[in-house]
Amino acid sequence: MLLDALLGEPKRWHPLVGFGRLANRLELHLNKGSSPQRLRITGFIAWLILLLPAAALSYFASFSALGWLADVVLLYFSIGAHSLFLHARQIYTPLSQHNLADARHAVSMIVSRDTSQLNESEIATAAVESVLENGNDAIFGAIFWFLLFGGAGAVMFRLANTLDAMWGYRTPRYQYFGWAAARLDDLLNLIPARLTALSYALCGHTASALHCWRTQANTWYSPNAGPVMSAGAGALAVKLGGAATYHGQRKQRPTLGLGNDADIAHIPQAISLVKRSLGLWCAIIVIATIIRGAYLA
Repeated sequence: MLLDALLGEPKRWHPLVGFGRLANRLELHLNKGSSPQRLRITGFIAWLILLLPAAALSYFASFSALGWLADVVLLYFSIGAHSLFLHARQIYTPLSQHNLADARHAVSMIVSRDTSQLNESEIATAAVESVLENGNDAIFGAIFWFLLFGGAGAVMFRLANTLDAMWGYRTPRYQYFGWAAARLDDLLNLIPARLTALSYALCGHTASALHCWRTQANTWYSPNAGPVMSAGAGALAVKLGGAATYHGQRKQRPTLGLGNDADIAHIPQAISLVKRSLGLWCAIIVIATIIRGAYLA
């Protein structure tokens, strides 16, 4: 975590970039045919081809002579807290200057919706939603699986999450081929997402967060993003969701949270909420490690 805070993601030769390029080439080669069942199977095979070798290499690296160092490096490559906060600030800066063109471009780098016509509130909504959801995907999910299985667990989670981000859309191209990537990411996120939601609740407006989580999470499209975003919106006392355009189609999304619609001030508040939650996780891990060490001694 300190390496990520100090250095951020590598500017060149980031493993996830190379992985994404490889995934694109494999998808172009295998995503062919019209049979839904065959495309589901092919998509699952592609998922295995991409993830199993990486997970195996990470696992054996963790048990080498310098396994602890390999674990540090693998977790560093698997988390993206610094990058997430940087992207959010790159939206906040032009938005604070009422430069909608640059703010729309910045937010388009981290969301899949059409950003070309967004107003200030819609840009702020998109930014806050991305910070909250990616707090789980780029930080807490990787830490959770790292705690269970070391560097290999963190790598497995982050690569699976990357494939979901690339293939997990319900579009004609990915509806069947990306089915396995989407479902497996849902499975891997089942526990981390709820721990993330609980962290947001504890580090924000707790009662509002728990209420929104309980009453709104199941209205959202994703079984894991629902708890994360509803609890996060409640913790910030802000209203998220609403209309957005995806792949040329206008969708009226459920409302999450409460209070006023998002504005520019909610972007740094969302960053602060994720940072406080990260501090909570680190504190609990350190305390648990000390207690475990004392017990074993």
